[in-house]
Amino acid sequence: MSTFFVDPDSVTPPTISITGDLLHHLRSSLRVQSGDVLILNDGCGTRYRVEVTHITSLAIDSRIIDRQTEPTHRFAPIVLGQTLIKGDKMDWVIQKATELGVAAIAPIQSTHSVIKLNPDRLEHQRSRWERIARDAAQQSERWTIPTIADPVSLAEIFRQYASAPLKSILIERSSGPSLATVSLPRDSQNPIVLLVGPEGGWTPDEQRLAQEQGFLSLTLGPRILRAETAAIAALSILQSRLDVTQS
Repeated sequence: MSTFFVDPDSVTPPTISITGDLLHHLRSSLRVQSGDVLILNDGCGTRYRVEVTHITSLAIDSRIIDRQTEPTHRFAPIVLGQTLIKGDKMDWVIQKATELGVAAIAPIQSTHSVIKLNPDRLEHQRSRWERIARDAAQQSERWTIPTIADPVSLAEIFRQYASAPLKSILIERSSGPSLATVSLPRDSQNPIVLLVGPEGGWTPDEQRLAQEQGFLSLTLGPRILRAETAAIAALSILQSRLDVTQS
């Protein structure tokens, strides 16, 4: 059964009121009726099974039947630092990274980033990315929606995640260790940080700065992958290894 995210403030046990975009989606697209059972998620670690009791143009009222609490995290959260890439590729990375369970996505403005975001459109663009992440989180039945930061410089990413137990940067044609074999931390409190470059790759200065800041240069193998392919391949490897090593 699909799950839907609601504002935590709408949860007032023993009822939950659904408004906004989700109200229109449930009424107009899914044709929800009184008596239907839904799964609602507050995005804070609690999931509710509810019965719809009343529907109007302003709200869908529901009665809480039971609730579940998010299981304890077994492995370190993953932060994807993705440099801005063109067209709908950034949207695609956000969607698939959400499905693959990342905790946060940090868009990065790098030297070879083709996209240069207009500050006047930044709020609109981030709202779009947040909607994509929310929809992907609902589809994949996640407990939480990943946070999406405003685009920042590479230097700012280095500063924010200086203390991460594993902070890494994917480098094409790298002689560094493989993501498939590098040792993974078992600390479930601190994030694993993975930086993925743009279509043109990282500049020598960016690679040098990353090394100086303690970021480990990693490879996915001899093939040169597109930026969006590299991100999803790397996340798939990480999630597979975490599930095996920390189950």
